Amino acid sequence: MKAMIFAAGRGERMRPLTDTIPKPLLKVRGRPLIVWHIVNLVRAGITEIVINHAHLGHMIEEALGDGSKYGATIRYSPESVALETAGGIANARHLLGEEPFVAIAGDVYCPHFDFEQVKNTLEDNDLWGQPYPLDKRDVAWLYLVKNPAHHPEGDFGLHSFSVSNEREPGHTYTYSGIGVYRPSMFDAITPGQPEKLVTLMREYAARGQLGGEVYRGAWTDVGTIERLDQLNAPL
Repeated sequence: MKAMIFAAGRGERMRPLTDTIPKPLLKVRGRPLIVWHIVNLVRAGITEIVINHAHLGHMIEEALGDGSKYGATIRYSPESVALETAGGIANARHLLGEEPFVAIAGDVYCPHFDFEQVKNTLEDNDLWGQPYPLDKRDVAWLYLVKNPAHHPEGDFGLHSFSVSNEREPGHTYTYSGIGVYRPSMFDAITPGQPEKLVTLMREYAARGQLGGEVYRGAWTDVGTIERLDQLNAPL
């Protein structure tokens, strides 16, 4: 399995820090956010990693290199203009292959996430070994988290590992920024065309083809300087 890490965002809410450094290179506990992901991916045996970048992307390449110092192989997908998440995947499709891959937001902090669990989430066959019809099988598997204080309304509903657009009290969660996707999900997007991943997610959720589960480990969306400072505060 391959991995893609999203690192093309401008990080407007993190300015002025992100005026001089890409958001994924901001450090938490002495380690850049993106490196936490790389280390955890390699620990799970996922060593082929694609990283897209736009704003100050050369700094990401200079900091991470070819990935060999982490035991990984890193390939880059530069964007002259940030293409959003789904657009970034479509632009990097030639680097990702034809098998399901895991994609991770470069600006979330989840130091204990075990990427071993992502390898067998999208099944092609049922329990008896019979292939699922193409219009019935999940095209993606999302990891959801309990709604944080800054996003109390959540993103999706979850019932018996099926992700829905209906957000009912007690069954609503926030997308963690980590998911497993079938490459065919992005066939309709023209490389170089901006497109948000959540748009595709909602389309497939409406069709009943979006699976998921709740991740209950430590997780923070490092979307503001205040949250970054909280993570780096003395224990």
